[in-house]
Amino acid sequence: MLRNLFRRVTDLFAGAGEATDELFDQLEDILIASDVSARLSADITDLLREAVRENRVHTAEEARDLLRSHLAAILAERTAPLVTQPPDPPLLYLIVGVNGTGKTTTIAKLAHRFQRQGRRVLLAAADTFRAAAIDQHAVWADRLQADLVRHQPGGDPAAVAFDSIAAARARAADVVIADTAGRLHTQRNLMEELKKVNRVIERELGRPPDETLLILDATTGQNALVQAQQFRDAVGLTGVVMTKLDGTAKGGTLITITEELGLPIKLVGTGEKLEDLQDYDPIEFVTWLLP
Repeated sequence: MLRNLFRRVTDLFAGAGEATDELFDQLEDILIASDVSARLSADITDLLREAVRENRVHTAEEARDLLRSHLAAILAERTAPLVTQPPDPPLLYLIVGVNGTGKTTTIAKLAHRFQRQGRRVLLAAADTFRAAAIDQHAVWADRLQADLVRHQPGGDPAAVAFDSIAAARARAADVVIADTAGRLHTQRNLMEELKKVNRVIERELGRPPDETLLILDATTGQNALVQAQQFRDAVGLTGVVMTKLDGTAKGGTLITITEELGLPIKLVGTGEKLEDLQDYDPIEFVTWLLP
């Protein structure tokens, strides 16, 4: 579990009396092992060492409290709420990410969330490269009683986006949630196709997608940082949804993405139920990691 890995930090401080260089060396190793970047791990421990030199911290407990508040400050600095009220309807969310991150399930959870607010949702199955993805959206649309726009497998994803916006306006849908192919961020042609989808949406809406959300699997580790960099550069991400925080996640990647890329974490997935998609609260998250 994500929390179990950071529990090593809690146990480290609990087993120490004074705040020493040896303690901070061990802390740095644990942070790096939990997928906090080497640079950020060094910055964090340097901050704690400086606090000791300035006599602001004396005990391991005081160092732990400073660590907790510093991590919360890093994460809170990059927070941003979800855009839920567009200038003109429909509200459009473009969902990106590689296969296997929980993208389809997250889309269903988002649709359910909006439906609970009384909004009419239209799903756009723009992952035309994978027939199974289209079928999965059809199943979810039927279960949620949501509208669905789909084309034949192998069709033009940008055309699906175009038709979805037109259908949303014709049917008075409030929200469009558009899936995209499970892009391998190392495949340039697929990333270019994603840029095309983005351009079509901007042309038809008269604005970029209201949210372009990257779905990341918290168990991925450092590769998640690479994915975030590539998708950010390709389509200008507005935020990240971190899934599988109930799994074997290291979790430090979330901190690194927030601090190094400046991308806000907007939602976190904590389970398989439709209700298991929560607003991200950095204070609660850090308190959960370091009780």
